[in-house]
Amino acid sequence: MTELNDLIRRVEKLEARAEIGELASAYAVACDEHDMPRLLSLFTEDAVFDSPSQLMVAHGVGEIEAMFVRMLSIRGPAFHWTHDHFVRFDDATPDEATGLVLSHAETTPDDVVSIAAMRYEDRYRRVDGRWRFAHRSIHFLYYVPVTEFASGLNAKLRVLVGGRRLPADYPENLPVWQAFATMHAANG
Repeated sequence: MTELNDLIRRVEKLEARAEIGELASAYAVACDEHDMPRLLSLFTEDAVFDSPSQLMVAHGVGEIEAMFVRMLSIRGPAFHWTHDHFVRFDDATPDEATGLVLSHAETTPDDVVSIAAMRYEDRYRRVDGRWRFAHRSIHFLYYVPVTEFASGLNAKLRVLVGGRRLPADYPENLPVWQAFATMHAANG
């Protein structure tokens, strides 16, 4: 009987992983289509959306809605796509999971055609049998006008938002990046 229970748990995780993957894709489509009802349905009522730069911070689905209305109001056509998606489960909390989503976006904030590379650090929660975002944190590698793309990745201030240039959220701030730089600077 334990083999059957183990098999059931494994199949449930595979199904959950597929549903969470579709959750990330549905987020991209909802952003691109400015589909607020669909977008908001992807979050738990007490969800948090944030970013290390504090450009985007919202607590609860009401604040998330207000934040996205502001953002999408200044943005025309866009195309988001997800790449690799890592999902981790903890058997002690079967209705919760964590994830990392690697992503790109082509956007048009304030009519400026731009490109961004980002990663989302997520916490998911199953509510009423459906997986949703409980916490979504967006981290930018770069966000630049396409005219700056060729030189943008090497720039220190490679996130351009609302006319302000900011440092990227990663990789320079990652402990593994810093450890590598420290170790190899001492050897070089």
